[in-house]
Amino acid sequence: MKLKRVLTVLLSFVSLNAIAAFPDKSIKFLVPWPPGGATDQVARILAIPLTKELGVSVFVENKGGAGGNIGTQAFVQEKPDGYAILMATSSTNAAGPHLFANQGFDAAKDFTPVVLVCTIPNIMVVPESSPWNSMKDLMADAKQNPGKFTYGSAGIGASQHLAGAQFKTVTGLDIRHVPYKGSGPAALDLMAGHIDMMLDTGSLNNIKAGKLKALGIAADKRIPELPNVPTMKEVGVPMVANAWYGVMLPAGAPKDITEKLNVAFNKVLKDPEVRKSLQGIGAQIDGGSVVDFTKFSQSEIKRYEGIVKMSGAPRE
Repeated sequence: MKLKRVLTVLLSFVSLNAIAAFPDKSIKFLVPWPPGGATDQVARILAIPLTKELGVSVFVENKGGAGGNIGTQAFVQEKPDGYAILMATSSTNAAGPHLFANQGFDAAKDFTPVVLVCTIPNIMVVPESSPWNSMKDLMADAKQNPGKFTYGSAGIGASQHLAGAQFKTVTGLDIRHVPYKGSGPAALDLMAGHIDMMLDTGSLNNIKAGKLKALGIAADKRIPELPNVPTMKEVGVPMVANAWYGVMLPAGAPKDITEKLNVAFNKVLKDPEVRKSLQGIGAQIDGGSVVDFTKFSQSEIKRYEGIVKMSGAPRE
């Protein structure tokens, strides 16, 4: 019994020292989508200032596929020691449980929430070469040509998929869904004219560059970056569709490490340059405590059950 107590004390001492030293090596910031999309953009905006804040390299690793599920499945197998962090989204960690019979992970149990980073609304975008210059143009043409036009998404269950399905349900239009392995590849095909439209969270840079036209924003109010683009409600489409982005660790992460990361992310989110960069891609910046994000992420799983049903998106 004495030996057992000694070993327990030693293990506790080693564990506490490891937590006190955290971090003492590089941290992998996993993005379960290909490069180029909103999730990737948010992670890369945060990685460099987070490196400065923590004093160790924070590098982004993309592992896309299956609507974010492949990378997220791999992530939950990581050690919960803080050296692998996830850029979680409402697609994988809230909508997914209601869209997939088997995601390969439990959104409610397999994660330790760290901080809610931001929320970004979906924007209806079309190629610059598109003849449509307004939502009225798009809807009139789609009504006259049922089944002719396509909308892209980052994959089944992604925010673009749900927003597109919701748009079809609300308007009664017949538009075909074309899923990709990420919103980056979908945006490239959209700009090339291979698909006709997309409700997307990561297209603001391409809109500013003149590569895409923004016709409507699925938000409660217009956004400062696109003051002349109406909300969907303003053009007679009563829908709001956005996506949230937050940082998570695997289940079982020590409280001390979780709190250290929360403090670091909150400091980074207050940095003027970081805020400017996030707002530049249309983000509403959040931040907050571990407790806040834990409550929020759990409530979102329940809320998205209704959103998925309303969208009419089929269960895979």
